[in-house]
Amino acid sequence: MKILRNYILREFLSPLFLSLGVLTFVMVLIGNLKRIADLVINKGVDLFSVLQIFIYLTPYIVTYTLPISVLIAVLLALGRLSSDNEIIAIRSSGVSLFKLILPLLIISLILSLGLVVFNDQAASYAHFAYRKTLKEMGIKNPTAAFEEGVFIDSFQRYILFIYHVDQKKNRMNNIRIYEPQGDDKPTRTIVAKAGEFISIPDKNIVKLKLIDGTSDEPDPENPTNFYKLNFRTYFMNLNMSQMQDKVVDKKYKEMTIRELKKEAEKLKKEGISPAPLITKIHEKLALAFSCFVFMLLGSSLGIITRRREKSINIGIAVLIIICYYPLLIGCEALAIEGHLPAALALWIPNIIFASIGAYLTHKLCAS
Repeated sequence: MKILRNYILREFLSPLFLSLGVLTFVMVLIGNLKRIADLVINKGVDLFSVLQIFIYLTPYIVTYTLPISVLIAVLLALGRLSSDNEIIAIRSSGVSLFKLILPLLIISLILSLGLVVFNDQAASYAHFAYRKTLKEMGIKNPTAAFEEGVFIDSFQRYILFIYHVDQKKNRMNNIRIYEPQGDDKPTRTIVAKAGEFISIPDKNIVKLKLIDGTSDEPDPENPTNFYKLNFRTYFMNLNMSQMQDKVVDKKYKEMTIRELKKEAEKLKKEGISPAPLITKIHEKLALAFSCFVFMLLGSSLGIITRRREKSINIGIAVLIIICYYPLLIGCEALAIEGHLPAALALWIPNIIFASIGAYLTHKLCAS
């Protein structure tokens, strides 16, 4: 029995690690390809920083790719054994089907329990670190934080609006800079055709060189009024302290279960429904235990389908995935809106798919 158990586990673990590696890489790359390409090509962010982004994104992606990889691996492993009639041979030797898949169920249960801790600690921390890294990029390379066609208020005193940004050359075209004066006073405006950023991190400032434009300058006789001044070049310093002082707050998906519970208790005391927080707690747990659910369902389907072809088994996995995750998202929305208790809503997909898997397994074992 030990030899058979090791054989089954080898058949399962190889496609598991392969699927996990490929799916995680593809989801990290494809899901963030536009952002990463923009950072490297247009905004001049170094490759080491981009690698950091990849590393910090990976744990959060693994929370989804590990259960999917378990499903694909068990379908491929047992589908091949079934198609080669090895399952029939094993059962003919007196080994029950339940004993055959029991090691896989135990492995999936261990993975689910491990994923609970992983989702709660590693994934939460890594996603928060990912957003903090993006903020630090904006401080080290201010142009990386700038977008065309939006108002930028990251610098003290000034609001910038830039129509075109070439981060690779640290150049801008068609610039508007506004300096509100407060107390119903007119806002000072500076307009320039082009400009360049010169970052000086040691002094916590960015020197801005403006080219060909006009600026509003206070009238010495009446400071509340301005007169237009044309310039060929105009230098000004932008203070970066406001950008650094902006604290990156944790989003709900970046909080641990303990932090979510603490925040929920605080909201309850203030008379606010903590449904989104409770929903996030159960989402973390439900996603973790989807490993066990997918194993229970996939093991029975792998034997029933008797398919050696990988494309067929992957197709079955895709069909299950496109049924499971939209159902989970829908149940999550019902829980957040308060239509269903989160403790029930987030577990509905697991209950449904586990019930189907348990029924199919029972039918197989009884036959």
